[in-house]
Amino acid sequence: MARTKEFDPDAALLAALELFWRRGYEATSVADLVAHLGIGRASLYATFGGKHELYLKALDRYQRDRLPAVLHRLSQPGPALPAVRALVRQHADESAVDDLRLRGCLVTNTAAELAPHDPAAARSVEQDWDRVETVLHTALVRARAQHELPADRDPLALARTLLVLLQGLRVVGKASTDPARVRDAAEQVLRLLD
Repeated sequence: MARTKEFDPDAALLAALELFWRRGYEATSVADLVAHLGIGRASLYATFGGKHELYLKALDRYQRDRLPAVLHRLSQPGPALPAVRALVRQHADESAVDDLRLRGCLVTNTAAELAPHDPAAARSVEQDWDRVETVLHTALVRARAQHELPADRDPLALARTLLVLLQGLRVVGKASTDPARVRDAAEQVLRLLD
């Protein structure tokens, strides 16, 4: 007879996500995961398939938890540009708050740490960027249709610019102790929307 799990896999996944987000993939060992999750090594492998598979599942969970808020914010009826600006400013502000600044964005962290040599991680990062770019593009198309954005502005190019900015804010924010650096950059890029 199969033994039932003595832990909540979803709670364990969230705990793993937090540990990976704080420490990164390479700096987190299987022993660290076992201790942090409070489960046995065999349970970790049986439930998640190993460290790499657990990381990818944690990354997927992070993306699924984060994207609906972005989508909701940018798809509200009414003017679109205030929501786009608020999203960018939120990223800049979070990049200046120590706890958030030091963790950064798990997608950005994955892009820097794993994507260059890990095809599965690279695919996950690209899919996330595609989704965020699509949400931004849709909001900017709506903004142009509502005459908030000048007709000569390319919504797709602007969406890509904002995506790169958002990722860059997280990278620079992790290393810089000067909050003005990220805030000034964000405000400068937002002028492209005027």
